[in-house]
Amino acid sequence: MRKPMMAGNWKMNNTVPEALDLARQIYQLVGDTTLVEQVLCPPSLCLHPLKTLTAAMPFALGAQNCHWQESGAFTGELSPPMLRELAQYVIIGHSERRQLFGETDETVNKKTRAALAHDLAPIVCVGESLDQNERGETVSIITAQVRAALTGLSAEQLQTLVIAYEPIWAIGTGRAATAQTAGDICGLVRSILREMHGGAVADTTRVLYGGSTKPDNISAIMEQPDIDGALIGGASLEAASYAEMVKITAQVYGG
Repeated sequence: MRKPMMAGNWKMNNTVPEALDLARQIYQLVGDTTLVEQVLCPPSLCLHPLKTLTAAMPFALGAQNCHWQESGAFTGELSPPMLRELAQYVIIGHSERRQLFGETDETVNKKTRAALAHDLAPIVCVGESLDQNERGETVSIITAQVRAALTGLSAEQLQTLVIAYEPIWAIGTGRAATAQTAGDICGLVRSILREMHGGAVADTTRVLYGGSTKPDNISAIMEQPDIDGALIGGASLEAASYAEMVKITAQVYGG
């Protein structure tokens, strides 16, 4: 069975003291449960202090972005070797990076390959816009994005990779896809993995859903057989709501 994951994308929120306080609050609410893998993805400057604080807590840490080069004249960027000392995961290709900062399918692929080469597990985001959704292009867009992200990678390289389906029209809008729709698209992602790399990769790769996930819809989402967790935005900034989602997920999985 694939272990469920609740990954909190804190985006550009929380100072270092605020991030530490949020992690403490979450831990107080969820304790040492290991039924659900909890990944905290704070702003990068919070990674080092959080690593120290959470050393004895059941949290993994994730960065929100990385560059594909190991070093060089890339002002403001962080490389996989730098992040590997602080985090286990890195979010790649989030729609906000694609829309606001010029991320492309090509750079997503470069970053994914670089992260894997340096033992960082990528959480690769794919998702369609509202216009694309309304034109009935969801399947073609998701298929193209997944294939582009995984170009040039072997089945062996994908052992730690996670894919997150985040429809752009649902991020931060309060408008989530129905559980059935989210499950269907995550099933599509898994079928693409099967076509590209075989059943073993498809059956073991975790596929997350993201987009206005909250305590009141997480149970129905997690009951979908092809959804293995959530990439949570705003709800992860509130300890009580994030912790409740972890607890509900554990219950769905028999905890």
